[in-house]
Amino acid sequence: MPELLVYLLAGLQGSFLGQAVRNAEFLYPFLEATHILGIALLVGPAFAFDLRLLGAGRRLISVVTAARTLLPLSHIGMAIAVVTGIALLSAQATVVANSGAAPWKFGLLLFSCLNVPIFHYGVYRRVDEWNDAASTPLAARIAAVISLISWTGVVFAGRLLAYT
Repeated sequence: MPELLVYLLAGLQGSFLGQAVRNAEFLYPFLEATHILGIALLVGPAFAFDLRLLGAGRRLISVVTAARTLLPLSHIGMAIAVVTGIALLSAQATVVANSGAAPWKFGLLLFSCLNVPIFHYGVYRRVDEWNDAASTPLAARIAAVISLISWTGVVFAGRLLAYT
């Protein structure tokens, strides 16, 4: 692991936040439960949107309506998951970083997060041309599959952090 990363993780672990999360009796389980709720709020609507991009519900709801309805919920879930994730990491950052699942979790998380602007600043910029089409463009379907697979990987790798 790079020396700078070790230094930053040790600093996070030794911070007031890290000490508070480790020492407050019910803070860690509260953060963990809130983190899971944030993940659900992030991944649930994102998966529903991805499934719409893949054709599910195309007769019921347009892509733009699905995006306007579902994606703000995902953004709230992401904010909750990031804040609680950093707090949880602070409790034992150096231990988590040495887990075999850590590179997978953080790598897939980065990959998932990069997929979002690539989709929105790419194929979605021309959504008015295909909003109600029988089939979404191949690039949109690829982005949806990448999203489904990478977020699933983030969730699985996150759970494995406790066991590897």
